[in-house]
Amino acid sequence: MAPPHASASSSRCRLVYVVLAALAAVPFLLLLLRGGASPSALCLASARSGPAARRLVYPSVAWSRVPPLPVLPSSPLPALRASRWIVFSAAPHHVRHRPLPAVPGWQLLAVTDETTPPDWSHPGAALLTLADQARLGFRSVAFLPERGHARKAAAYLFAVQRGARVIYDADARNAVQGNNLTRHFDVDLDQRQGGDVLLQYSHADPNRTVVNPYVHFGQPSVWPRGLPLHKAGEVGVEEFYTQVFGGGQFIQQGLCNGLPDVDAVFYFTRKSSEMEPFDLRFDADAPKVALPQGIMAPVNSVNTLFHSPAFWGLALPVSVSPMAADVIRGYWSQRILWEIGGYLVVYPPTVHRVDNVHAHPFDDEKDIHVNVGRMIDFLMEWRSYKQTLFERILDLSYAMAEDGFWGEKDLQFMAAWLQDLVSVGYQQPRLMSLEIDRPRATIGHGDKQVFVPKKLPAVHLGVEEIGEVSTEIDNLIKWRKHLGDVVLIVHCTVPVDRVALEWRLLYGRIFRAVVILSEQSNSDLAVEVSNLAQAYKSLPKVFDRFSGAEGFMFLQDHMILNYWNLYDFDKAKLWITNKVKESWSDVPLHGNKIEWFVNQADMVKKAIASFPFQYQANYKRSVSEDKIIHCNSEIFYIPRRHIGDFSYLVQAIRSLDIHHSIAVPMLFLAMDLPSNFESKALTKLVYRTNMPSNATFATIYSAQAHAVYPMKVQNEKDFVELIRAMASGDPFLMELI
Repeated sequence: MAPPHASASSSRCRLVYVVLAALAAVPFLLLLLRGGASPSALCLASARSGPAARRLVYPSVAWSRVPPLPVLPSSPLPALRASRWIVFSAAPHHVRHRPLPAVPGWQLLAVTDETTPPDWSHPGAALLTLADQARLGFRSVAFLPERGHARKAAAYLFAVQRGARVIYDADARNAVQGNNLTRHFDVDLDQRQGGDVLLQYSHADPNRTVVNPYVHFGQPSVWPRGLPLHKAGEVGVEEFYTQVFGGGQFIQQGLCNGLPDVDAVFYFTRKSSEMEPFDLRFDADAPKVALPQGIMAPVNSVNTLFHSPAFWGLALPVSVSPMAADVIRGYWSQRILWEIGGYLVVYPPTVHRVDNVHAHPFDDEKDIHVNVGRMIDFLMEWRSYKQTLFERILDLSYAMAEDGFWGEKDLQFMAAWLQDLVSVGYQQPRLMSLEIDRPRATIGHGDKQVFVPKKLPAVHLGVEEIGEVSTEIDNLIKWRKHLGDVVLIVHCTVPVDRVALEWRLLYGRIFRAVVILSEQSNSDLAVEVSNLAQAYKSLPKVFDRFSGAEGFMFLQDHMILNYWNLYDFDKAKLWITNKVKESWSDVPLHGNKIEWFVNQADMVKKAIASFPFQYQANYKRSVSEDKIIHCNSEIFYIPRRHIGDFSYLVQAIRSLDIHHSIAVPMLFLAMDLPSNFESKALTKLVYRTNMPSNATFATIYSAQAHAVYPMKVQNEKDFVELIRAMASGDPFLMELI
C-alpha cells in the first residue's frame, strides 16, 4: 500500500511521464524498443522458456576424417591462385560508387548475391556468381543467406583454397589511399616476427573491457558501429599506454576517412540535414595501437586485414541482422584470437569512403544494441579446455547459441565452415595459455608510454567543432572523473522495453554502470525485478556485483539528474534530500489517525530495537519517539564506507514490511547523523508536489538544479525537449537528437 502523502500528491497533480525514447527525429530506434527484433535477438528468451525447451545438439565432427577438397579442372576459375586477396561483395552500387581499385600484387575477388545485377562487373576483379558458389563443394555454402555480406564466406574459402596468406575484407566503396595496402597494414608478418614494438592500450583497469579507438585517432565524439552505446561518452584520452612486440597482429582493423564505420544511431543524429554527407578525418600520423587480452574493440568487414592464423575468424554469422553480423564476428574472433596468442591492432586511416547519404536502416543493426554489452561480458568470462583450436571455436559457437547471441543455424554453419577449412588444407594454429588468466604484471613507470591524440575538427550537428569541443570534452572528463566510479541505479516506473536503453545511453556516459530495476524483469535488456514500494531491499545485491565501486546513487525515473552540478560534492558522505522540505518531513505520531503511518511507526520501533547499539544511538539522537520521518527517497547516494552498514541493516529488517519512503530515511539516520551528511548535495532541487494541469515541460525543468522532479517523458517529442534543455549543462547531449 502506498503512503497517504504519495496518494494525495498523485491525485492532486498530473505528472508528465518522461521516457527517453532516444533519437526522436528518427523512428528507427523504436524498432529496437517496441518490437521488430530478429530471431537471433529473441532467441535468448525462447532458449530459456522453460524445462520443455529443446536443448541444442552439440555438433560431432571427426576432424581426421574430413576429406580433402582439391581444385579440379571443372572448378570455377581453376587457374586462379594468389597469396594476397581482396574480398568484397558485388553490391548493386553504380560503378562510380565503387572506387575500390585493383591493387598491385593483390587479387580482387567479388562475390554475388541475389541482388547483384546479371551484367555486374568491376575492373580487375574475378567474380564468384551464385552458380559458381554452389559448384565449389563447400558444406557451409548451404547455410548462407540469399543476400548479404555473409555470402563472402564462399569467397574466403575460395581464396584459402587458392593459396591465400592474407585476406583483406573490403567494401567496394573503399578508395585505398595511395593505392597501396602494404604501406598501411602490416602485410608481411612472417618477416617482422618479434621485430616491431607496438603501442598498446593499458590493462591497468581490470574493469575496462572495451575501448573506442576513434578517440586515439583524434575523433572522440565519434564512435564505431558495435561499440556499446553506454560507452559512447567515454571520450577521455589514455593516461598512458604500454607496449607489445609485433608479430601477433593477426587481425588488423583500418580506419575510414570520409564516412567512418558508424552505427545508425550516430549517422542519423549527427546531421543538421538529411542530405548532408559526412566527411570526417582521422589522424594519419597517430601510431597504430594494439589491444591486450581482456580489452576489445569493434571490428568490421569493410576495411580489415586477416592473416592466415586468423582465417577461421572470417566467417560471418548467418542468422543475425545484416549490420550486426561483422560486429558479432569481430568480438567472437577477438576472444578466440587470445587462445593462440594473437591480438587485434587498429591502424590509422587506410581508405576513404564517400558518404552517398543512403544509410542502412536501424533495423539492420538491432542485434548489436540489444546484445553487444552482454556479449562482451560473456566472452570475457568464457573458458574452454578443449584440446585443439577448432574444438574450442566450436565450443564457443555452441555457448553463444545457447546464450542467444546467434542462432542454432550459426552453430551448424560454424561446424560446416571449420570442416571446409580442413578440407582445403588449412592448418590449425597451436593453442597458447591465456594471459588474462595469469597474474597481471605491475606496470612500472618505465613501462608507461604517453601519446596525446590531436584534437581534429569533427562534425557536430552540422557545426564544426574546433575550439568549443575541447571545453566540452574537458567538462565530460571532469564529470566522468568525479562520478565515473559511481554506479547509478535507476528504478523504472514505465515499461522497460521503452526506456532501459535510453537511461543507459543518457547516464552511462558519466557513471561507471547504470543498473535498471523495474517491477517487471527483462533478461534481454538486463533489467532486474524490484518492488518500488521496497526498492531499498534490492540494493545490497547490486552492491555485491560492484564491490569496488566508490558509491551508489539511487534514482527513480521521474527524477531527472543534472550530473554536471554534482561534480564537487563529497562522495565519502551520505547524500539525501533531508534539506528539501517538500521531500523530507516529520510525521507526528501522537493523535495520528492515519492507520498506514501508525503501522509503519510500529515496524520502525521494532527495527530500531533490533539494531546494534551504535545504530540505535544515531537514530535516537535525530528522531524522537513521538514521530517518524517520511521521505519519498526518489534520489539518494550511499558511499562505499556505508555500503556494509546499509546492507547489514536491510538484512536486519528484511522480514518487516517497511515502505521505501519510511525505510530509507530511517536507515540513513541510523548510519550517521544528519550533521555528517553532505550538506550541499541534493539541496537545490526543483521538487513540485502541486502542479497546475497546464504545466509544461519548460515550466518545470531547470539546468541549474541538482535534480528535477517530477518529469515523465513518454514520447519522442518529450525526449527532444529534455535533451535540448539539458544540453545547456552538457552540450554533448545534442548528439542524441
